[in-house]
Order: sequence, then C-alpha cells, then structure tokens
Amino acid sequence: MLISQVVGPDGKIAVVVRDGSEAAVLRGADSSYALAMEAAAAKRPVAALVAERGLGEAVDLPSLLAAGRVVLPISHPDPVHMHLTGTGLTHLGSASARDAMHAKLEGAEVLTDSMKMFRMGLEGGRPAQGTVGAQPEWFYKGNGTTAVAPGKPLTMPGFAEDGGEEPEIAGIYVIAPDGTPCRLGWALANEFSDHVTERVNYLWLAHSKLRQASFGPEILIGDLPADVQGSSRIRRGGAIVWEKPFVSGEANMSHSFANLEHHHFKYDIFRHPGDVHVHMFGTATLSFADGFATQAGDEFEIEAAPFGLPLTNPLAKAPALAGTVAVTAL
Repeated sequence: MLISQVVGPDGKIAVVVRDGSEAAVLRGADSSYALAMEAAAAKRPVAALVAERGLGEAVDLPSLLAAGRVVLPISHPDPVHMHLTGTGLTHLGSASARDAMHAKLEGAEVLTDSMKMFRMGLEGGRPAQGTVGAQPEWFYKGNGTTAVAPGKPLTMPGFAEDGGEEPEIAGIYVIAPDGTPCRLGWALANEFSDHVTERVNYLWLAHSKLRQASFGPEILIGDLPADVQGSSRIRRGGAIVWEKPFVSGEANMSHSFANLEHHHFKYDIFRHPGDVHVHMFGTATLSFADGFATQAGDEFEIEAAPFGLPLTNPLAKAPALAGTVAVTAL
C-alpha cells in the first residue's frame, strides 16, 4: 500500500491511498500526519485505520503529479518540527564496487577516516537483534522548511559549489505522544548535497549537507524489500545525459535499519512527541562520482518499483549573496 497527499480543487489536502494501479481518496483523513499520529497514539497499524475509513473518489495520481498538485507525502503543521537527517557510508554498492572496497581495506596500510568508518560498519553494523552495533556517519540537513515537494526545484544556494543528487531510501517517522518513534513507512528521497565542497575536506561534510531535500511522491506502508533496485537519471533539455542503476535495502547495506534507527533515535532530542522525522539511509550511486557536473535546469529523476511514482526535481540556483551576512547587535 502507498499513501500520498494531493491538493484538491478547494485548496485542501487529501490523503490518497494506492494499491496497485488504483488510487482513491481516503475518507476521514485531514492529512497523512494526522493519520500517522492517530495510529501512533492508539498503537495500531496505519493499514487498519485505512481499512476502517474506506476509500472514496478515485483519482488519477500521475495526472495530478504532472499538474503540480501532489505535495510532500507528509508534512508537519509547524515545519520546524520536521527533521531531515541522514546516514552515510552505509551501502556496499555493486558486487564489483564491494570487491574493490574490500581490496582497499585489506591492502592499505593507512586508512582514511572514511574508510575506517566504512570498515566499522562492515564489522559491526549488523548486530544481533536487541544489541547495539557500530555508529554510522550521521548528518543533519535541515527542518521542514528545507523539504521540497516532488516536481519542485531543488535550489542550491548562491554560494554553493555544486548541486548534486543522491538517490536514497528514507524512513518516515512520527513520534508518539509517549515519546516512542513510530515508522510510518519508506519513501524515495533525493538527498541533495554539495559534493565539491565536501571533497575539499571531509570536515566540511556538515556544510555540504545543509541543503534542501525532496522525498516522495508516495510512502510505502509496510515492509521494505531486502533488495531494492532502482534507477537514477539526469535530463538536460529533455534528453538523458547521465543514468545509472542504484541499489538499496538491507541486502545491499553494511548496516541494518534497526541499527541505523537506534543511533538516530537514541538522542532524547529526536524523541519529542509529535515531531516528524525523514531519515535518509545513504547511497552508493551519484553522478558526481562519475565526474558529471550538473547545471541549473537539469532534472533529477529517481525511481524504484516498490515506491510507485518516480521522484523528479529540477535543479535551480539562488542568486549570490550581496556581500556578507551582517549581524545586528541588540
């Protein structure tokens, strides 16, 4: 089952449920956030609430997406209570990339910090159930004000060196009234980053990640397949100028999702009742690694079969800052 949100003719949000090719409006739901919080408070599966409410008017979701009426599949009434975060160095990549990584680990006398982190994940990222494994690389991207709806531009700041895509799977969570993190489901995400800045020095990773991100258009409710196979591509002037398959799911990762979730939600600040979390789990595929340079006007497209509609966003660049940001003393 997939859920999404659309804007109706009256300007109000409607929750859409899709099972296969049929999509329809969910009765009695003001938003996917309200639906998720009700399920979290009652400790009941979202699917059970959907079955009780039933479906109403059928909708043509691809047409609504093309018309710009599909919005983020979940948002918070107060955007600062949505957290966009992620983890890196979590994916093994293809078999050839995995073999190459192992060869580097075995043959290098001195490992970079990134390689050390990757090895920690290989050795301790999949602990036994109920035990704590190795910490992953972790980063903060922003709050709900930096979340971009499907189809809308991902805008790199005027001072940015790069605006590059990262095709990822995101876990979508709400925090129950008692402080319990509850996973609503999974979504495609574009963890948009500045890879040129990051390349200068890995200590600039935090700077490179403070960018917008997009996710959706739909949230997969239920279990995520162990092996997710997808495609990431870039169009320029309507033509595909870069394309590559990407893989995700635990079969292709050095960390288990349970371990990654623990190391995020172990912090009290991330268990504030009512908050929304969009946590991106990393990737092994990006155009920057192939030497591709994006340009304003390029369109990113990420798709994978379990997630329904593809996630597309054009790339834009904001004007450069006029001088420095001045602080006023009070």
